[in-house]
Amino acid sequence: MTAPLAARIAGAPISWGVCEVPGWGHQLPPQAVLPQMRELGLSATEFGPDGFLPAAPAEKATVLASYGLRAVGQFVPVVLHDPGHDPLPEVETAIAGLVAADAGTVVIAAATGTDGYDARPVLDDAGWALLLANLDRISRAAARAGLTATLHPHVGTMVESGEETERVLRGSGIGLCLDTGHLLIGGGDPVAVASRWPGRIAHVHLKDVRLALARQVQAGAATYTAAVADGMYVPLGTGDVDIAAIVRILESAGYGGWYVLEQDTVLRAAPGESGGADPADDVRACVAYLLSLAGATADPTAPAGE
Repeated sequence: MTAPLAARIAGAPISWGVCEVPGWGHQLPPQAVLPQMRELGLSATEFGPDGFLPAAPAEKATVLASYGLRAVGQFVPVVLHDPGHDPLPEVETAIAGLVAADAGTVVIAAATGTDGYDARPVLDDAGWALLLANLDRISRAAARAGLTATLHPHVGTMVESGEETERVLRGSGIGLCLDTGHLLIGGGDPVAVASRWPGRIAHVHLKDVRLALARQVQAGAATYTAAVADGMYVPLGTGDVDIAAIVRILESAGYGGWYVLEQDTVLRAAPGESGGADPADDVRACVAYLLSLAGATADPTAPAGE
């Protein structure tokens, strides 16, 4: 039996500005982030980038458990299109940590091979064929370990747009991590993807976006990083992504996975310092909004958001 939606809300360190990109912003330590997750009512989280938690698989799980949290997955950006690079060893390292923490999902992004998400090369047909083949290899390796592999469309990676997402779903058997913000910023329609491919969606990253800033990224007038720093991501229900429709579609289709609250954030300073915002405020608003949708989903006669 599927757990209620309210029991399937997880967090992610990126909502506290913790990111793998060099120079992203002020980086908070786990002892600042993890207690706040619990205070906000979250019972689970993704691992965050390498270096946020201990490298040893068992230690990762121990740290999370010490704060009353469990792991649900890990975002793993790997190069999939380079014939001189085998991504499987990197992914298998991540899988070992996920198994030790009793997590269920490895979240793959098709990295470009360079730092950051502000530019990317264009793949030819041979590059696409290798990328798709590697996704299937990763999917099989995850399944052997009892995990589900998903592909995360992400701005500034080799798979960011709705068209590229469709190409992955048609050309490989890997599951989809539906990231509602990255798909919109990449020129896709997250509501349409949820409607067309509900059976392939195995993990969800919920984000809301200010479309005006997303359009600047699409047009090349602003970099992704600059747009994030300028507030492109906003609390759920206050932006231009129809989060309520996506949740209704997925719950009606029998989705039983996690909804990971992810608001990519750049912290200019530590919270409490001059210029330092408190990321917990936005996460609190996101939790409240999603719980309101959980109530509406439980009662089909109730309007969304009430």
